[in-house]
Amino acid sequence: MSSIFIKNATIINEGTSSKRELLIKDELISAIALPGKIKPPSGAKMIDATGLILIPGIIDDHVHFREPGLTHKGDIFSESRAAVAGGVTSFMEMPNTNPHTTTINLLNEKFRTGSENSLANYSFYIGATNTNLNEIMKADPSEVCGIKLFMGLSTGNMLIDNETALKELFANASMPVACHCEDEEIIRKNTVTYRQIYGEDIPVRMHPLIRSREACYRSSLKATRLANENNTRLHILHLSTADEMKLLGSETPLREKRITGEGCIHHLWFDESSYDELGTLIKWNPAIKTRFDRQALINAVNNDLIDVIATDHAPHTLEEKNNNYFKAPSGGPLVQHSLAAMLELWHRKILSIEKIVEKMCHNPAILFNIRGRGFIRERYKADLCLIDPDNQWIVSKDNILYKCRWSPFEGTTFKSRVVKTIVNGNIVYDNGVIKENYRGQRLLFDR
Repeated sequence: MSSIFIKNATIINEGTSSKRELLIKDELISAIALPGKIKPPSGAKMIDATGLILIPGIIDDHVHFREPGLTHKGDIFSESRAAVAGGVTSFMEMPNTNPHTTTINLLNEKFRTGSENSLANYSFYIGATNTNLNEIMKADPSEVCGIKLFMGLSTGNMLIDNETALKELFANASMPVACHCEDEEIIRKNTVTYRQIYGEDIPVRMHPLIRSREACYRSSLKATRLANENNTRLHILHLSTADEMKLLGSETPLREKRITGEGCIHHLWFDESSYDELGTLIKWNPAIKTRFDRQALINAVNNDLIDVIATDHAPHTLEEKNNNYFKAPSGGPLVQHSLAAMLELWHRKILSIEKIVEKMCHNPAILFNIRGRGFIRERYKADLCLIDPDNQWIVSKDNILYKCRWSPFEGTTFKSRVVKTIVNGNIVYDNGVIKENYRGQRLLFDR
């Protein structure tokens, strides 16, 4: 049996901060105790975590790793490699690849690719279309993270615009429906308006006016109404407006919520003032909006209206991004820097570190009913991240690991650094050294 003994760590877990030591045996957390209470077995690897913070591994419920079909932007190996360098131990990947993951056969092929190439633990959504409800119903809820629904066009053109198909999906879904909410009719009208003003050279700062607050709210409202009518488990992705917070509740415990919300790194970090500097590099769908909206989202994280923090990691090449408004695709890479960025908000006293761990580690596990992960508990999988809270670094071309080789955080100074990432009891990232021959496990769900 392989063992790892971590001593002198400050553990952030389940709302508390405490000095503890921890023993890992094979894949599991074997013991957690006060200092001096664990006798490690002979031959255990010793990690002295003095001055370091130990948290559960990040679970990112929203990534686009671009495989199959778009692997010039990223692939499961390259992006999971970047993910573990950022403390991410598990991810759930979206279906708008080429071909779209909308059948059981294509979904199983993705799981095969994950088993062969992913350094982190993985699951994959099955995508909803106007005509594939029968395929969705074949998916095993204990083995598939959820159903991805596009109620607005984005990369891959998987929009469901048939009202009957929408109602049937919400009436029959046996897994969480993770929904991209933007109203396509509003977006089309806004596009016509701004095209008349600017022609083909629309300034990117118009993006949040084209993919507007109204477009987001109207679509999210429609999704919540459908969910309420059918008692569907709805998860609204990448919330971007203050208005949408009215659709969420914080009084019900997360395990009992039927409608939940996700906030993304870019909407919590950037606002409309960032377009002048970064342009299409921060063009996302839904759009980054106003400083007022950003503050409302941060408040919603602190007040538990927003349940999880994720990335919507969606790499494109710089050549693709460096185009005019209509040609530049939406999305950008984030998994390597998501934890560092949120820890920066901790240093600025905007979010507590306990809240960050809750939203990035605990709550994704609760929301998706992930088996045996997301917490530092005995008999749970040893998915862990060690952080040096006072180890300043600058994001640069030299340390960016995404296949696309750029980041919207390039040039940003972060105060905290991930020093070790442990996946299923294996040290996969260690101070810049990545164990590239390690492969993660398929996530399982208690449903």
